[in-house]
Amino acid sequence: MNKVRYVYGLSSALLVGGAAVSLITGTPLGAQVAQNDEALMDRVVPIAGAPASFADLTAQLQPAVVNISTRQRIEVSNNPFAGTPFAELFNRRGGGQPQTREAQSLGSGFIISADGFVVTNNHVVSPDSRAKLESIAVTLPDGTEYEAELIGADAASDLAVLKIKASKTFPFVTFGDSSAARVGDWVVAIGNPFGLGGTVTSGIVSAVYRNTGQGGAYDRYIQTDASINRGNSGGPLFDMRGNVIGINNAIFSPSGGSVGIGFAIPAEIAAPIVEQLRAGREIERGYLGVRLQPIDEDFAASLGLPKRRGELVQTVEETSPAGRAGIKAGDIITKVNGKDVSADQTVSFLVANLQPGAQVPVELLRDGKRVAVNVTLGKRPSEAELQQQAQTFDPEAEEPMAPGTSDGTIEEKLGLQVLGMTPQIARSLGVPVDIKGVVIGTVDPNSDAARKGLRRGDIILSANYQPVESVEDLLAQVNVATSEGREALLLRIQRRTQPPAFFPIRLR
Repeated sequence: MNKVRYVYGLSSALLVGGAAVSLITGTPLGAQVAQNDEALMDRVVPIAGAPASFADLTAQLQPAVVNISTRQRIEVSNNPFAGTPFAELFNRRGGGQPQTREAQSLGSGFIISADGFVVTNNHVVSPDSRAKLESIAVTLPDGTEYEAELIGADAASDLAVLKIKASKTFPFVTFGDSSAARVGDWVVAIGNPFGLGGTVTSGIVSAVYRNTGQGGAYDRYIQTDASINRGNSGGPLFDMRGNVIGINNAIFSPSGGSVGIGFAIPAEIAAPIVEQLRAGREIERGYLGVRLQPIDEDFAASLGLPKRRGELVQTVEETSPAGRAGIKAGDIITKVNGKDVSADQTVSFLVANLQPGAQVPVELLRDGKRVAVNVTLGKRPSEAELQQQAQTFDPEAEEPMAPGTSDGTIEEKLGLQVLGMTPQIARSLGVPVDIKGVVIGTVDPNSDAARKGLRRGDIILSANYQPVESVEDLLAQVNVATSEGREALLLRIQRRTQPPAFFPIRLR
């Protein structure tokens, strides 16, 4: 059996309403054109059967669909011994200095206002942590290219809003009501697959509210067999009346190419997020603070529950909203705010679409009995913070120095790579979850820290008698010591099962 993988890098977009879409071409802001003309729409899309052609519909919509390209500057190492014991020796002899190279990304997007606001995927315009975004270019179907600025981006929903830097009137489209989409409805996707330029494909809605099993608050898509490929990211999925009902986002594929299973973010999910990004507002979401497991067939059989209903609480953060409300590991969450929890309507989705501070009733099954609790939702952390929380930390693992994984000054001066403390790391080290400090992740074997016996899993509590509660605190003390000409830094170290002790670590 061939291994099937998800290929992301396709398309995501946004929504702003629930009315019929309008496409404006060279007319004053707010003017409407032919695709809202009932006579034209009846000719383009007959009431019965498939349309004779998608050509008239495409001609009305395609001017508002754009290609998006970015230029990024990525720092890379030219050390051939990176990750080996010889890496530090190579660096000390003048080699291995970081170099930069230029990178590009390509995707799709669509204009949502006459003054040039554009919707696309976050991953199209947001480089990874190694890269710096230098410029964004938007190219219209007629080949005209404009510089654009990033107005707002949201990693959780994979949406971003750009603004074209030009004083002119642009053709645009608007969002429709994706909740009205039915399995079997015709749809049209327009985008920039493989950088080829404007490409139109058609298909039908294969499923609504498809859960792909990838987790997260927005694992809830329109599935379509319209051909979607790399570069379609951020492009629109239209219904037969020209409404944007989805934003192409991903495909399911064993080969990396389209096999007729594509996913689009529903407009009803994207629209409110796009409006907030366009207005420059921070996206705030509710947060419970639990790790969940869907109730699959085996779980259901072992607990005597219906299949695909509810989610099992695996762990609860002690100081989280769920922990304060009395939710426990082993509980099964069946309802949130009066809505049933299912594969199509997960706890993450329900909670993320509520505001922090909201009082929410949550129904549970505990030891076979129904329990009701009220939870005051917290604010959902950023995706980077959630990833950090999800990371496990094995203090016994032997990991080589990896360039760029923590602050470079600390690595250079102390020979240490350090991590901010999290409840997960604290639990793995067997220390209180509210302990303050930073954790040593890796020690350069050629450093004074290694000679003094410091090792992975040690917790730095203070530096030169100043509390260290973050990587920034440690960096500040390293900089103070360097500016004062000191040759060493006094660290107070907490090691598992041992009392704290002071270590003078020579600076390099």
